[in-house]
Amino acid sequence: MPELPEMEAWRRQLNDPVSAFPIAKAGPAHIATLKTFDPPLQALEGRQLRGVERRGKRLLFPTADGELVLLVHLMTSGRLKSLRTGEKGPKTPAFALEFEGGSKLVLTENAKRKRAGVWLLTPVQAEAELEHLGPEALGLDAAALGEIVRRESRRLHPLLRDQRSIAGIGRAWANEILHTARLSPYALSTDLSDDEVGRLATAMNEELARGLELRERGSDDGKTYRVHKRLGEPCHVCGTPLAQVDFEEHTIYYCPGCQTGGRVLKDRRLSRLLR
Repeated sequence: MPELPEMEAWRRQLNDPVSAFPIAKAGPAHIATLKTFDPPLQALEGRQLRGVERRGKRLLFPTADGELVLLVHLMTSGRLKSLRTGEKGPKTPAFALEFEGGSKLVLTENAKRKRAGVWLLTPVQAEAELEHLGPEALGLDAAALGEIVRRESRRLHPLLRDQRSIAGIGRAWANEILHTARLSPYALSTDLSDDEVGRLATAMNEELARGLELRERGSDDGKTYRVHKRLGEPCHVCGTPLAQVDFEEHTIYYCPGCQTGGRVLKDRRLSRLLR
C-alpha cells in the first residue's frame, strides 16, 4: 500500500503536470472507484487544478477557483501516473482526467477487488472527509508522540498504522520504523519510557524522510525496504535472520536480535502471542 513517502513523492511529481492546463475531459471512472455523484465529474471540465496537496495517505487536487476538490485514496493497489501528450496509457483506467493539449492523469488498480477511491467534493466536504485523521507522521516530535502513545494501552504496530492516531504510516513503514527504534511491534504504548518515545519519534522522522528521498529517486521496494518483506535475510544492523508474524490481512516483519531480545514472536494462527 502506498504510504506517506510514496504519496508525497507522487504529490511532488504530479504537482506541475496537473496544474499546467485546464481539464478537457473528466472520466471515465470505474463504478467502484467513483464514490460521489454530486457534483458530477463533468463539473471539473473547463477548470484548472491548483496543484496537488496531501493529507496522510490521500491526495487532494483542488481547483484553482477554490470551488471543488478531487480527493484520491489509492488503498492497496491503486497507482497514479501522468501521461504526456501522445504517451500510451492503460486501455481501461479506473479513473482518468484529460487536459487541454492531450496530457492525462490516470489511476490504475491491478486487483480483482477495486478498493481505490475518487471523490469530487466541495472544500467543506473535503475537510469533513479528512477530519478524523491524526497529525502527520513526518515532522511529529517526541512531545506530541508521547501524548499519542500514552492515551491508551495499545501495541505499537497497530497504533502506528491507525490513521486516527497518526496519519501516513501503513504496514511497511511501521516495520521499518520499529526496527530503527529497536522496539518490539508488540510493545505496549503506555509502557514506553521517555527514552523509548524519543527513539520512536526519531526513527519515524528518519525512516519516512529516507523513504521519501529514495522514492523521489525512483527506487523500488527492494532498494527502499530494509526489513519489510525480507523474511530470513540477515538484519542490516546485527545480522540476525529477520522474522515475521502472519495475520489474516497483513504481516509484521522484525528482527529478533534488535527488537525482541532474541525472542521469536509466535504466529497468532499457531500459538499465543509473546511480547
